[in-house]
Amino acid sequence: MAFDTQDSFPVMRPAVQEVYGPADLGGEPIFAGGFINFGYWRGIDLDAPLSEADRIRSQQDLYRRVLDAAGPLQQLRLLEVGSGLGMGCALALSERRPAEVTGMDIHPAQLKRAQEVHADLLKEAPERLRFVQGAAELMPFEDAEFDVVVSVEAVQHFPDLGAFAAETARVLRPGGRVAITSFFAGDDAPSRGEDLAQLLETFANGLDIARPVTTLADALTASGLSEVRVEPIGPQVWAGWDAWLSRHYTPDAWPRNFLRAYERRLLDYYLVTARRP
Repeated sequence: MAFDTQDSFPVMRPAVQEVYGPADLGGEPIFAGGFINFGYWRGIDLDAPLSEADRIRSQQDLYRRVLDAAGPLQQLRLLEVGSGLGMGCALALSERRPAEVTGMDIHPAQLKRAQEVHADLLKEAPERLRFVQGAAELMPFEDAEFDVVVSVEAVQHFPDLGAFAAETARVLRPGGRVAITSFFAGDDAPSRGEDLAQLLETFANGLDIARPVTTLADALTASGLSEVRVEPIGPQVWAGWDAWLSRHYTPDAWPRNFLRAYERRLLDYYLVTARRP
């Protein structure tokens, strides 16, 4: 990882800088409602025409799935790593009643947007919600500052999962919990990165990094976390995501290859949980 010698802050990789910078990705039609994730489509009728409300629900439900896995949040301190526009932070605050929620993102443009979108909430409850700039591999927090750490569809961007896992363990209090969801390579075959790059532009341009989910699970274990569990949730993600994409893209467009990559077992979606002893 590169560091700025002036302030020792990790430098964003160019693809992350570009994709989340000048334009608001959360404003794109495929990411309705300001969320930026593929969605969790259980309970949504994929045989019926999908509405924008269905799409927003799918993205909210992915957060709910992660928050459920993290356990009860009432009166606890929650950190989201890679919080984007902060829609998940606001959802957690309104539905799970934590004591406070911190959204951390490396991109200043995303933080600015989050602060604008949630200006009223920040004004009404400044002690319960904040947005902080920081990198997953070098978090600007004290040891044991949080009860729960979550990350929703962001770790595919993190260059160093070992450093992320170590920082997660450091900022968690003893007994604290972590829940992470994202997509990973189907295995650690040497050709897997090239296979995914041929199908998907986000792997070709370096935005997403091809690694098996065992890389994250092993990193969490090595950091001292326990009860590390990996659950594949691809059946609830890929078919719905492709059905939604079909409203916006022709079958030969590269985003439709996410489902093809899953069907070829090159890629899958996982929920990973752990606890600090």
